[in-house]
Amino acid sequence: MQDERVVVRHGLLRTRRWSLRYDVRALLVCVTLAVLAACAMVFAIGTGTYELSPVEVVRTLAGNGPPGAEFIVIDLRLPRALVAVLVGFGMGMAGAVFQSLTRNPLGSPDITGFGNGASAGALVAIILFDGGDAQTAIGAVCGGFATAVAVYLLAWKRGVHGYRLVLVGIGASAVLGSATSYLYVRADIGKAAQAATWMIGSLNARDWGEVRIAALGLVLLVPVVLVCARRLTMLEMGDDTAGALGVPPERTRLLLLCAGTGLTAMAVAAAGPIPFVAMAAPQLARRVTRAPGPNVLPAAWMGALLVSAADLATQRVTGSALLPVGVVTGVAGGAYLAWLLRAERKADRV
Repeated sequence: MQDERVVVRHGLLRTRRWSLRYDVRALLVCVTLAVLAACAMVFAIGTGTYELSPVEVVRTLAGNGPPGAEFIVIDLRLPRALVAVLVGFGMGMAGAVFQSLTRNPLGSPDITGFGNGASAGALVAIILFDGGDAQTAIGAVCGGFATAVAVYLLAWKRGVHGYRLVLVGIGASAVLGSATSYLYVRADIGKAAQAATWMIGSLNARDWGEVRIAALGLVLLVPVVLVCARRLTMLEMGDDTAGALGVPPERTRLLLLCAGTGLTAMAVAAAGPIPFVAMAAPQLARRVTRAPGPNVLPAAWMGALLVSAADLATQRVTGSALLPVGVVTGVAGGAYLAWLLRAERKADRV
């Protein structure tokens, strides 16, 4: 049996059987963003009525914390912090996929209706069927995929292209918004209040059930996106070029739409529709990496950092964990959207 040697050079990892090319700057950005997200997690876990220093949090996670801290950290605060990272990771990656497919910085799931479809499905489970975590997750997945199928078919005309997908998605988002309002009218006051809080995007009272839902979505769908990342880069060059390079455009587009929709649905099921993360994370990641292409991993880690930082901000600003994290991302996202539209206008693209 021949010796399997691994050769690592600048931007290239190679063995006798396979080779992997990577961007060094993008790799460093991913590591930096992951470290920052972990730091935000530690500070968020230590914030609250029972204050803990970062050292005490780390010691507690390692099983050597101060008396009484294990219940506070492991059972109460760690699930919330993990949901923030997992949901942000999924939203950032889904945003990168959709923006690359539509070739439009506004082509994120929460703008094109895919997130609203998942929200509507989850609300059906909550309001009409009084569903728990599992039923809400199933409702979000079903709603997200039903919306994806409808938008895909309505946008089809000798293939699906970016601007048609965005325009049809915006229309679907308006219809789903009306359906959501109707569900509120049908609900009793208790369920309507619960659904309204959830619809803002909240990490309050998250437990290990939501962690499992978000983690399951990432385990199943992240490998699909990573395997297709190179094809996604070719699709950005146009369908004719991608086809000439051996990439089936519509089949690849449909597979990536399904993967992005699944990531969005799982994130919505775990924490509600946290706004603007899927739109901002890919753009910020691209500016940091200075690399062309979808940047799916940097966008994912940027999303994890954004949601973790927003969760930390809600607790530091208000002194409690009651403020929904979607309020912070909504305010920051509105400012980002205004800046993005101004930049697009200056570049004569809108």
